[in-house]
Amino acid sequence: MAISMSSLTSSFASLSFSSQITQKPQALSFSRQKLPPLVITNPKLAAVVVASAVAVEPETADLKKYVKSRLPGGIAAQTLIGTGRRKCAIARVVLQEGTGKLFINYRDAKEYLQGNPLWLQYVKVPLVTLGYETSYDVFVKAHGGGLSGQAQAISLGIARALLKVSENHRTPLRKEGLLTRDSRVVERKKVGLKKARKAPQFSKR
Repeated sequence: MAISMSSLTSSFASLSFSSQITQKPQALSFSRQKLPPLVITNPKLAAVVVASAVAVEPETADLKKYVKSRLPGGIAAQTLIGTGRRKCAIARVVLQEGTGKLFINYRDAKEYLQGNPLWLQYVKVPLVTLGYETSYDVFVKAHGGGLSGQAQAISLGIARALLKVSENHRTPLRKEGLLTRDSRVVERKKVGLKKARKAPQFSKR
């Protein structure tokens, strides 16, 4: 069956193609729906949410101003002062009559010592021994070593400062061993060894 060229051209001519292409895409529109307010029924959870939402400003600057106002002229100008040392740590301690507050390097002692109960106990032992835990405020300037060494240095500094309050404090403090400077330090490294006494591992083969 033969098909003529004229019939094919006429059939193609009858077909129409749309060449209109949109240049810009249509903008999509979304409808915003208002969400209902969040209701927290648990009072404990609500308190946590409120506490986390409120921005708490650091109080370091306020504590620094407070400590400087309590120590006019600096630490060296005070009367009840004691110096304690332990390992590489050095602590200068000032005692003032107060309610038992303790500040280390312009920060609260519990915050500075990271809430460690052992280190806090080191600091408070001299005051507890004499029953002065709520009678004096303690201001400390400590540097060197770690927090453990600083805590023990502060203990010695407080004990020495309490001697300036009254010489009668020497007997109970001496009995508890709070006036003895702990002279133990890290032994120096030796040549050819890994540390003070640790030798490198020997391998025969």
